[in-house]
Amino acid sequence: MFKDQIGKQSDKVKNVVERGAVKKFAEAIGDLHPIYFDEDTGRLSRYGKNIAPPTFPRVFDYGVIEGLHLPNKGLIHGEQSFHYVRPLYVGEEVYCYSQVKNYFEKKGNFGEMGFLVVENVGVDVDGNTIFTSSSTVVISEAVRKVLTK
Repeated sequence: MFKDQIGKQSDKVKNVVERGAVKKFAEAIGDLHPIYFDEDTGRLSRYGKNIAPPTFPRVFDYGVIEGLHLPNKGLIHGEQSFHYVRPLYVGEEVYCYSQVKNYFEKKGNFGEMGFLVVENVGVDVDGNTIFTSSSTVVISEAVRKVLTK
């Protein structure tokens, strides 16, 4: 069903690690560590600046993968993982894109399930990878039937 999408990726989209957005995100997840928003703490840290929480890339725009059409309802968020080369610095520009890494199907208690693995990538202005995140979207048999009509 989605095997032909493997390897496709979106165009890079510029995002900014904006100070106010980082503070609101940290408040929303209940992590009020001063490294995220207190300028003195950031300046005196080993990074010399404020950083964003590890899950902050969830708010970034990763663009659209042409031809990948998923429904707005009926999908199940499977697992997600993040890998960092270095932290995200408050104020920096990050260029983000998504790529379909894999698609496979398994028979489960509720019928045939599809598993779509998508990798999100964030790079700096020089093209150096800052982070990658991998997420698995579970596509139920009911949704698969709708998509194949």
